[in-house]
Amino acid sequence: MTGSDGGNSAYGNRTFQRSKAHFTDRITADGRDGWPVEPGRYRLVVSRACPWASRALVSRRLLGLESALSLAVADPIQDDRSWRFTLDPDGRDPVLGIRYLSEAYDRREADHPGGVSVPAIVDVPSGKLVTNDYQQITLDLATEWRALHRDGAPDLYPEALRDEIDAVMADVYEDVNNGVYRAGFATEQAEYEAACSAVFRRLELLTPRLARQRYLVGDTITEADIRLFTTLVRFDAVYHGHFKCNRWKLAENKVLWGYVRDLYQTPGFGDTVDFDHIKRHYYQVHTGINPTRIVPLGPDLSGWLTPHHREELAGRPFGDGTPPGPPPPDEQVSPQGRPTPK
Repeated sequence: MTGSDGGNSAYGNRTFQRSKAHFTDRITADGRDGWPVEPGRYRLVVSRACPWASRALVSRRLLGLESALSLAVADPIQDDRSWRFTLDPDGRDPVLGIRYLSEAYDRREADHPGGVSVPAIVDVPSGKLVTNDYQQITLDLATEWRALHRDGAPDLYPEALRDEIDAVMADVYEDVNNGVYRAGFATEQAEYEAACSAVFRRLELLTPRLARQRYLVGDTITEADIRLFTTLVRFDAVYHGHFKCNRWKLAENKVLWGYVRDLYQTPGFGDTVDFDHIKRHYYQVHTGINPTRIVPLGPDLSGWLTPHHREELAGRPFGDGTPPGPPPPDEQVSPQGRPTPK
């Protein structure tokens, strides 16, 4: 089946599996796949509920690509045709003119396998899907789109550190990013216990690393931090309860709680996060796990704005660059999706 939160996924009687993206064309500076980088040509489709799509949201903000790559935000609640544009007037995306993301998929390939997932990039002139390769999209935004980056944009995938970044991301993907899903969608006790144990084993291995350095690789924010952040920011709100990853809450781990708050309070991270969309999606769409569709009132979000003291570890969030400016007015998260200080 298609993962309702984004990247394609499937699970049978025993094991949850996340399939590879079917549409893996790349948008590159030289256009070698037929899709050259061009300002205004493409539209990024996301759900703010989805951790895989949230990677693209953060990267786009940090790199200052808002004017070059327009944004469509899908409703966090899906129907039987998957992601829909019911947040927009008349239920249509105002640029693509479609009601469902599946229409862009169908224009690219009829009867395509793998379902409909976000993030997705659509070619505006043709209305066809270009890619839903959630693992590659952000890497290309960081490297192939350089000519359109804002002045002062950080290098999120520095060449000298790529081997280490790739190794860290591979472990985080297997045990944390995808691990919470293997635990949450497990149908047998042993399967659940193995996945849940792997989640916390990896988090415990990351803790001493992040106790001595501010970011995962080097002294600046990289793609590795973005990928870990989008899972950690959802941890206490949905994965702890909904996916039964409940050995401890993130807020109970001083190091990881400080690390994720540091990123959340960094421009480009927290201003993309909508806790309302996150909670409503997971608790109301995954009816096999939560058949009542009741959305919990907690957790208290005010802690996200409390001091983290991670600056004591030094580090330069944007390297030699600068933070991004505020998000465009039409991309700001609604008040119910943001924490408010006590």
